Amino acid sequence: MSVLNPAQNKPRYELLDGLRGVAAIMVILYHFGEAFATSPVDQNINHGYLAVDFFFVLSGFVIGYAYDDRWKKGLTTGGFIIRRIIRLQPMVIIGVLLGLIAFIIQGCEKWDGTSVSTTAIVLSLILGLFMIPSLPGAIPEIRGNGEMFPLNGPSWSLFFEYIGSILYAIILHRLSKNSLRAVVIFSGLVLTSLAVLNASGTFHIGFGWSFGVDGTYSSGLGFVGGFFRMAFSFGIGLYMSRNFTPLKVRGAFWICTALIICLLSIPYVTFNGEPSILNALYDLLCTLVIFPLVVYIGASGFTSDATSGKICEFLGSISYPVYIIHYPAMYLFYSYVWKNGLVFDQVWQICAGILVGVILLAWFFLRVYDIPVRRYLTSLLPRRSH
Repeated sequence: MSVLNPAQNKPRYELLDGLRGVAAIMVILYHFGEAFATSPVDQNINHGYLAVDFFFVLSGFVIGYAYDDRWKKGLTTGGFIIRRIIRLQPMVIIGVLLGLIAFIIQGCEKWDGTSVSTTAIVLSLILGLFMIPSLPGAIPEIRGNGEMFPLNGPSWSLFFEYIGSILYAIILHRLSKNSLRAVVIFSGLVLTSLAVLNASGTFHIGFGWSFGVDGTYSSGLGFVGGFFRMAFSFGIGLYMSRNFTPLKVRGAFWICTALIICLLSIPYVTFNGEPSILNALYDLLCTLVIFPLVVYIGASGFTSDATSGKICEFLGSISYPVYIIHYPAMYLFYSYVWKNGLVFDQVWQICAGILVGVILLAWFFLRVYDIPVRRYLTSLLPRRSH
């Protein structure tokens, strides 16, 4: 999810930074499609939710690259977790505050029009700021559709990113390659079972945004699915970083960019127009095979000219801010579209404006807030842990 500041004297993987930005923009396009979809089957940019799995692979790979060799040099579990909090939390806070503003603008009501009390909003705000998820139907779950983080839905993936980081700090960095491979295989098998047995109800692996799979708590399969999405993808990224031998790939960034756009844009794979196990198999193919391959190719490539280097640098720098702040704008967009019964052809200009506006706002918060805050907090750490 995040653009990690690698250890000193280690070069950045510029292409991976750029690919993260491409995937973040595809998430915005996917969320535009949610405004006009009547079901998972007919949504445009249909598989945009799989970008999260790609982010998890990237995180595992980059964290392993940056930190695996630092534990023997004095890095502590607490020190690592503090660095992750410094990297992730400032923009989480901005995302939640923007979500609060959007909710107030919408009239402080659930999607069904029910008014929400000030107490519920304050509780939701506090939980969101401290990355504590809400249970479906609980008082802080103020939108009424089961989101773990109703003021800023995409925070759910950061919640699992934190879990992955904690597991890495406590357990995963200590595992041998064979043990880590076993974790990856087990996680992949569980995720496969959830997909092919239709735990989602519509043969996809878009788990994690809610504890349940239908906006209710149900059996907690949403949380379980989200955990194993993270566990497999983060784990295989970490495993690849420990077994990485670069390939010789020309045009790696453009090849990987084209793959990401195509894979996330593929329509729902139906059978006779109905939800199908074929879609589950497609999700699994992307998550278990293609995304790790894309990360491997991206890590093998390099920017050969100033233009592509600047593109990757820009996309990488805005990727996390874009991802974590864009959804409050989506809440307002959904409300506007649904209340007025609009179709895409009537609002595509608004979509374009929101996309540009989110990118500009992300860049603003990055430069004016995120970088200065992280720089200041990092300066407070003991010198040897910088």
